[in-house]
Amino acid sequence: MATSAPAMEHSGGRLGGRLVGKIALISGGDTAVGRAVAMEFAREGANVAMGFPNEHSEAVEVRKRVESFGRSCLLLPGDLSDSRECERFVIATLAKFDALDILVNVGGDLHAQDTLEQITDAQLERTFRTNVFAAIYLTRAAVPYLKKGASIINTVSTAACRGDRRLIDYSAAQGAIVGFTRSLASAVAERGIRVNAVAPVPFARPFGKEPPALLDPPPRKKSGEPVGIAPCYVFLASDDSCRMSGQILFPGEGELAEL
Repeated sequence: MATSAPAMEHSGGRLGGRLVGKIALISGGDTAVGRAVAMEFAREGANVAMGFPNEHSEAVEVRKRVESFGRSCLLLPGDLSDSRECERFVIATLAKFDALDILVNVGGDLHAQDTLEQITDAQLERTFRTNVFAAIYLTRAAVPYLKKGASIINTVSTAACRGDRRLIDYSAAQGAIVGFTRSLASAVAERGIRVNAVAPVPFARPFGKEPPALLDPPPRKKSGEPVGIAPCYVFLASDDSCRMSGQILFPGEGELAEL
């Protein structure tokens, strides 16, 4: 049975204003969550730079939607697992907007294997490069330019806490992002920079790439889709969460999780 595409954007409604004047750099612009966050940030008044592997039609469509809210959108195709590319993304964002207030790490990759023995060295390195190294590289490049009140938001899979027998390397990488989030929150607290994460429940098409049945998610309403997840990022990016750092939000419908 065909699976409908996950909802990316709220229909109708008035524009918000919680991120007016803010500049956001979002990695993983090719993912469903990344695209939804970009559109929700624009709806709330932020200008957006989006990093993603290759320029393609979906990124152009997101830029059009961002611009329809009267905001600017900078597309940054490149390899997020390359530290030099991450530095280029940050410099390009600063050159375009002359500021950086919000960093969102969304990008990632996963490949299911039935046994641990089937996980090759190449897959293991790729999993950690795309899920862990990329987030650390981009954050390391951005932190020197972030000022008091800035927000860093990572994305964590619930596989970090509940595990997944077919995603052993991916689950391990997600656990690393949890440790990175909480350690960095402590490290930059004196600078007035907040670091949090969002751990979405699985929805129909994780990362927009893998088969719908991979994580075997239960049926979800819109809060289990990108359109219901993106407001969590808005909350963590805005002054509404000014007292929160080192925390992880779990948008899900009656599903309890703990990290």
